[in-house]
Amino acid sequence: MSKEVSQSELQFAPVILAGGSGTRFWPRSRKSRAKQVLALDGDETMIQQTVQRLSPVADAAKVWVITNELLHDVIAEQLPEVPREHILSEPAARNTAPACALAAFLLEKTEPDTVIGVFPSDQVVKDSPRFAQVIRAGAALAASGDKIVVLGVPPTRAETGYGYIEQGAVADDATKLAGGIEARRVKRFTEKPDKAHAEQFVATGNYAWNSGIFLWSARTLAGAIREYCPAMVPLLEKIATAYGTDKFESVFAELYPQCENISIDYAVLEPRSRKGEAGAEIYCLPGDFEWNDLGCWATLHENMADCSPEKLAFANVFDETDPLNVSIDSNGNYVYAPGKVIALVGVNNLVVVQTKDALLITTRDRSQDVGKVVAELKKAGREDLI
Repeated sequence: MSKEVSQSELQFAPVILAGGSGTRFWPRSRKSRAKQVLALDGDETMIQQTVQRLSPVADAAKVWVITNELLHDVIAEQLPEVPREHILSEPAARNTAPACALAAFLLEKTEPDTVIGVFPSDQVVKDSPRFAQVIRAGAALAASGDKIVVLGVPPTRAETGYGYIEQGAVADDATKLAGGIEARRVKRFTEKPDKAHAEQFVATGNYAWNSGIFLWSARTLAGAIREYCPAMVPLLEKIATAYGTDKFESVFAELYPQCENISIDYAVLEPRSRKGEAGAEIYCLPGDFEWNDLGCWATLHENMADCSPEKLAFANVFDETDPLNVSIDSNGNYVYAPGKVIALVGVNNLVVVQTKDALLITTRDRSQDVGKVVAELKKAGREDLI
């Protein structure tokens, strides 16, 4: 049953996921200075940008951050407006499902009708007013019943690094609850397809990129965890009960690592979508606000080049280098080498990143594989470099 909830009645709590190590942005991103606390594309860090664009829809006192012990103090320093007790450090990395579920069980105890918005900490949004409008609409829809709202970005290319959402029919009732922003029922989710399938998805016009932004009430998400991940439930309930007491840290440290290591997509969204369009009550709103997921050096190049896809192959990006840079017969390169004059001669589509202790040279096409370098360094025992 749906109920219309006014903006004045709506309770909204953003949950920012900031526990990743950002290995594909090595060598700038390290365990203790991961990409979410770096200023990759401006003066503010990625997590500061995330909180800033949420400010029109949620007071900072309502924001929660799920991170890790290595980043906790840095994030607390960068986000002084967020309550310290709302910045939680996972005792062990357990992917996105336990992190989202933890927030749901904590809020369900006192504010079960609060809408939780899940936001990655490493995205770029260039149309903040439209972003805020869509988030408000999605929160109102999520507050109206046992509904899940996902934001789908209109695809501009056959990208294989993103998940896809297959959209069904427009849901008129849901669209009305979303203030007139078109809400389409979700048929299914597909994780990172190969090139052929990605091209097929884009050609149909019924698929959107999965932004990783989800909205649901604390009651709805906690209920979904009880249905699809019952083994996690007693662990999360005990952690939530201990929150705010002297026992919280020890209970959290003991029980959270026992949660299943699984993404929220696999844990909740995919199994629920199998109930069918009507039964699942999963709705997709358009993420049409100039979105970019900064997942690797190639996407940072794309974001900083800020040009049409046709011109992207010719755009050189010199990040934090001397203004006197030279480019001769060179196209589509990204270079980060602070304090250096860069000269490119006859090279194309390179990524060159220099820090005080490391130098990365790869191609834009292979920048998704930079995480493998970190794996090799770890295998060699070079913790000083990761």
